[in-house]
Amino acid sequence: MLGKDIGIDLGTANVLIYVKGEGIVLNEPSVVAMQTDTKKILAVGKEASEMVGRTPGKVKAIEPMRDGVIDDFEITEAMLNHFIKKINARGMFSKPRILICCPSNTTQVEKNAIKEVAERMGVKKVYIEEEPKVAAVGAGMDISKPSANMVIDIGGGTTDIAILSLNGIVTSNSIRIAGNTFDKDIIKYIKEKYKLLVGQRTAEEIKIKIANVFNPDKDVKIEVRGRDVVSGLPKTIDISSKEVEEALHHSVYEIIKATRNVLEQTPPELSADIVDKGIVLTGGGAMIEGFPQLLAKELKVPVFIVDSPLTCVAEGCGILLDNINLLEQ
Repeated sequence: MLGKDIGIDLGTANVLIYVKGEGIVLNEPSVVAMQTDTKKILAVGKEASEMVGRTPGKVKAIEPMRDGVIDDFEITEAMLNHFIKKINARGMFSKPRILICCPSNTTQVEKNAIKEVAERMGVKKVYIEEEPKVAAVGAGMDISKPSANMVIDIGGGTTDIAILSLNGIVTSNSIRIAGNTFDKDIIKYIKEKYKLLVGQRTAEEIKIKIANVFNPDKDVKIEVRGRDVVSGLPKTIDISSKEVEEALHHSVYEIIKATRNVLEQTPPELSADIVDKGIVLTGGGAMIEGFPQLLAKELKVPVFIVDSPLTCVAEGCGILLDNINLLEQ
């Protein structure tokens, strides 16, 4: 059996693995559950994610990726080893080549660290590629021509904004405001307005179900359960889509501001291409209702969301693995 080339979208919220010839074979949360006293790993991925906020004192659910980069190398290595074993990607006679994606502002030191983690897993060769470039490829853009393509990838830990031409990034920005920030914004808003404590999973559910950042409807509501800050007792409230928009307003406009900065740094010829082609949105955060419409209104440029925002980077990994010469350049 030969080792298979694999692409890894190593995200703050989820890890997606693409195996050449098989497609996306794994999509699991970037979470590891560990026994704090013995350091023994109890669960990884979906199983560990279900333990977040619900573990006894001696068990801790750890998210080893923070803002798109590795926060805990040991745990990240254990998590990746678990996933690679799970998909059975290591061959008996040859080692796989691995392509790992990272945010566009990742430093060379951080890239070397990611490479080191992968090399210790016993692979033949490691390629590190910037996420917006891989997302653009996954979105079906032809980035090889001398014309501009613009992508905004709103992940869990970072939002990557880039303009690409001739297989490279012309201008880019990566900010640490993304899906996880939106969850924190909702938690903070509910605590301040309703004196109610809610967990990250509840905040994420609110975001997925009723968040709308463009003309939200105040009559669209969701029931929220949490703990009253004053009494310490369980309490239920209703929160509207309009209130969620208020909670997310600052973070959303920070993404718009960062996008505007990238557009302002772009050569005029390429700016003209973007007016014609528009901006492509990818990543889980892009799925918030009204995001494309708000960006189009604020930036005066057409904005489109890809068909599969969550898997776009992993699909881009697959295309690049099929065209390994693009990675060798």
